[in-house]
Amino acid sequence: MNKADSNLIIKALKKEFPNACTELKYSSPFQLLIATILSAQTTDVTVNKITPILFSKYPDAFALSKANVLDVEKIIKSTGFYHQKARYIIETSKILVERFNGKVPQTMEELITLKGVSRKTANVVMANAFGIAEGIVVDTHVKRVAKRTGFSSSSNVLEIEKDLMKMFEKKYWGFLSNALVLHGRYICKAKNPICEKCKIEKWCEKNF
Repeated sequence: MNKADSNLIIKALKKEFPNACTELKYSSPFQLLIATILSAQTTDVTVNKITPILFSKYPDAFALSKANVLDVEKIIKSTGFYHQKARYIIETSKILVERFNGKVPQTMEELITLKGVSRKTANVVMANAFGIAEGIVVDTHVKRVAKRTGFSSSSNVLEIEKDLMKMFEKKYWGFLSNALVLHGRYICKAKNPICEKCKIEKWCEKNF
């Protein structure tokens, strides 16, 4: 794909999702970090139902680092894998307090040292909380879009991210991190994709 095509794709996605952003609700970088960890293997809708309860009790890293794991598990149970997630978010909060004075770091290298934080999670936080583009979010939706369009032939999330980063200019990575997620969630769905409403259908290889 040439530069002209990649720019046309960006233009089409901006028409489709002009204000693309994460659908997770948060009021601080810390809350976005925790919400993103909790969003693994579940929906943003589910996470958004429980985070107001969680953050009313534990609004920052200092509070959550001292939380009782059983209390946290009870609050986040509906997100699935709640035993592991509870441990992750409490341990991450402890690391934030001990190493970063309770603040969320703004580099990929530092973020992925936190429990439950992958490149995907780090990319979500940096793009939405800090406006920093170090990569492109590759979740289950983006992975599906990349395969169907032929943007990447790999099934490995790191390779898919590399392929997308080669295709698009860095200045668009933050936008793409959100736009491709939304496109996969609402248009290029796993079942019954809405091809007639797809703004990038002309580049689609229909690999499904």
